[in-house]
Amino acid sequence: MAAPLLVIAAGGTGGHMFPAQALAEVMLRRGWRVKLSTDARGARYTGGFPHTVEIEQVSSATFARGGVLAKALVPFRILGGVLGMSARMLRDKPDVVVGFGGYPSIPALAAATLLRRPRMIHEQNGVLGRVNQLFAKRVDAVACGTWPTALPEGVEGHHVGNPVRGAVMERAGAGYIAPGDYPMELLVIGGSQGARILSDVVPAAIAELPVEILRNIRVAHQAREEDLERVSTFYADHGIAADVQTFFNDVPRRMSEAQLVISRSGASSVADISVIGRPSVLIPFAAATGDHQTANARGLVDAGAAILVPENRLEVAALSEQITLVLGDAKGASLMAQAALSQGKPDAAQELSEMVEALAEAGKARKGTS
Repeated sequence: MAAPLLVIAAGGTGGHMFPAQALAEVMLRRGWRVKLSTDARGARYTGGFPHTVEIEQVSSATFARGGVLAKALVPFRILGGVLGMSARMLRDKPDVVVGFGGYPSIPALAAATLLRRPRMIHEQNGVLGRVNQLFAKRVDAVACGTWPTALPEGVEGHHVGNPVRGAVMERAGAGYIAPGDYPMELLVIGGSQGARILSDVVPAAIAELPVEILRNIRVAHQAREEDLERVSTFYADHGIAADVQTFFNDVPRRMSEAQLVISRSGASSVADISVIGRPSVLIPFAAATGDHQTANARGLVDAGAAILVPENRLEVAALSEQITLVLGDAKGASLMAQAALSQGKPDAAQELSEMVEALAEAGKARKGTS
């Protein structure tokens, strides 16, 4: 008898792909077969997926990018993706389809809806993304990573938390070395695609730190490709030891070694910070749909684990002062780390996998009575 099949649909950014990867890892251990449905953009984040996950690239598109002609072709590209996925599902008969958001998840979720396959979505943020909003009333279950999550009327959400990858789980609750008069690590991350404003402000804020702190600082800074040279040059010109890259493949290790994390408050970043347990300065992306990054940060901020700095208030002097407050207070930083751990949900992937299996069983029961 063939193992049950899970189709995971996700794409666009690491924020969608990382929790999808975490679920894939757990479902494989539970004896399931797993296929990932994504587009070329999402495929960039599949390097960490287990090799037994079959990657299926689908045709999808978004109205958010491209010129007039590209936008006019969007419906046809999506329709082509839906038809292609429908044909695959008629052949493969997946037991469950799970969407993690992003436009590349449309074809698989739409096909599952048309073919009435058991299906659910997982929303990482405190506000539903556009695609998950579209399908929230058309799926059998809605899992939520951030709580509370604003949901359409009549839709019930299940708070499971945001699944984190195995590499993060390996560092869960890693011992925190409080700041002091010795080398200290400062991790600067702007989500999977970097953040220009962090490259504009953070290096200068670090350069203004009191000398007794600055002399011990070592920085790992994620920057966009176009910002890489100027950020690296700034740190070098100011005598600050810094590793500047467009993407870190070892964020869990770097985070576990950091005394402080400066980050956007994307759902996956917040989940990683919570599960590993580190003090943070969170700077929500101001243009995020429904200001969901502020909602994502709320749990850590209310627990006293993070300092929230709105993007429109991100200034060099003020940020330097906030960094000094954390790195200049060993006891306070340790309390922040403990508070972060209190907000973590390291069992999120397990809870989500149990929802998947319950959905599969309910699907079999329906089929047996029809």
